[in-house]
Amino acid sequence: MARKPRIFLPGVPQHVVQRGNNREPCFFSEEDYRYYLECLSVASKKYGCQIHAYVLMTNHVHLLVTPEEDYALSDMMQSLGRRYVRYINHSYKRTGTLWEGRFKTSLVQSEQYLLTCGRYIELNPVRANMVQTPDEYKWSSYAHHAWGKDDGCLTGHAVYQQLGSSSEQRQHAYRELFRNHMDNDLLHEIRDALNHESIFGSSYFKDKIERVLKRHIRPGKPGRPRIEEDERLYEVY
Repeated sequence: MARKPRIFLPGVPQHVVQRGNNREPCFFSEEDYRYYLECLSVASKKYGCQIHAYVLMTNHVHLLVTPEEDYALSDMMQSLGRRYVRYINHSYKRTGTLWEGRFKTSLVQSEQYLLTCGRYIELNPVRANMVQTPDEYKWSSYAHHAWGKDDGCLTGHAVYQQLGSSSEQRQHAYRELFRNHMDNDLLHEIRDALNHESIFGSSYFKDKIERVLKRHIRPGKPGRPRIEEDERLYEVY
């Protein structure tokens, strides 16, 4: 079966996930996490991608990225992946692949949806029962958004900037977003869009994207067993 073509739209945020091969770990020490973030910072600047949010889990990575050119995201991920795999293979005297196939992406509508996707990403360690609050996890963008910690990987999105007129106001407003759990329907919508490499946004936004691309992106209505299977694939995300 032919691969589904990627959606390349400069200026539109994308939710990206890359998993370790066979769900095996891709980070083994704190130095590994630091090196990945260093590689991410270099590659994002080199290829023109703005990173708005991220979380590095033990065996997969989530990014929220706005590419500036058509193939910027693919170029960034290819460069990032190759450099990091070389580092891991050299550091741990191993060979072969580290990542499971190609990364997955879904388009994200900025208005109303971008901060929701960012929350989803930064709450991954909480949903995986690794920590009780996002403050406790070191390897995500939460500390930057909620407390102003310096992070060379990140570029603030206009939607985040609109949370307040000062950094203190924005950080306080951002922390308030995390007071309540995410609705299960939203969780399903985000996972479904990513699993089908589709769109997380309003019906109007989806219609607009499909008109721009001149092709159908939204999946058909699958049977219930397939939906349940897809959700199990993402149960720790």
